[in-house]
Amino acid sequence: MNGFTLMLVAFACSAAPAFAQATAKPPVDPHAGHVMPATPSNMSAEPVTPIPPLTDQDRAAAFPQDLHGHAVHDGAVNYFVLFDQLEWQFDNASGANWDTKAWVGGDLNRIWIHSEGASADSRLEEAEVHVTYGRSFARWWDVVAGVRHDVRPGPGQTWGTVGIQGLAPQFFDIQATLYVGESATTLARFEAEYELLLTNRLVLQPLVELNIYGKDIADRGIGAGLSSAEGGLRLRYEFRRELAPYVGLVWHRQFGGTADFSSAAGDDIGGWRVAMGLRTWF
Repeated sequence: MNGFTLMLVAFACSAAPAFAQATAKPPVDPHAGHVMPATPSNMSAEPVTPIPPLTDQDRAAAFPQDLHGHAVHDGAVNYFVLFDQLEWQFDNASGANWDTKAWVGGDLNRIWIHSEGASADSRLEEAEVHVTYGRSFARWWDVVAGVRHDVRPGPGQTWGTVGIQGLAPQFFDIQATLYVGESATTLARFEAEYELLLTNRLVLQPLVELNIYGKDIADRGIGAGLSSAEGGLRLRYEFRRELAPYVGLVWHRQFGGTADFSSAAGDDIGGWRVAMGLRTWF
């Protein structure tokens, strides 16, 4: 190889890297076109839209004068009246029945008034009135004490009463009451009822009541032991929560000495009845 050829080869080797560097594409920046988020170093101390100062007009709009909070153990006096049963029962001796209760007072202390009774063939057969003081001792539960007066059957009689009432688990409404009358006469009554919501307006209400006397009360036709039992099943339709007509079946039965007294007097000791009535409250 002559000298000229060697010069050409040396020139090509030295120029190739420079040509490759000049023609190569620059690397792509992955953040090109992105706006960098604000950092403490470039964040403005002032908000984009300044917040106006709070004024008295703003406070008045947030807390209007006619906005009333609910009372909790603050001594407010309220009341409630419930006509649980206003009904007519049909059997061999049809008649009107009622069961109503009311209370007035606060969250912890209340006066309760309860009345119930029954008639047959336009004749008053049973009637009683309770006036008791109730004190809440646990969530959903009250202890009550007071007096009860029986108008019928037989001559009038007054009892002292003490008991508990409230909502048991699964929302069973429970009442258990002990009565003490003249000559140490005693009566224990147990009541339980439940409300089963079939729809938003259709409600099925079963109810059971038991009466147990400590001894015979001959002038009132009552025998010792389990005296009577009653079970009811009422289906109501609530046009409004406080206005609901209903239909139902009621079973009642006398036992022991009470049944003997009724049989001797020629009265029915029990059976089934059809009931139609109205449940309302205010």
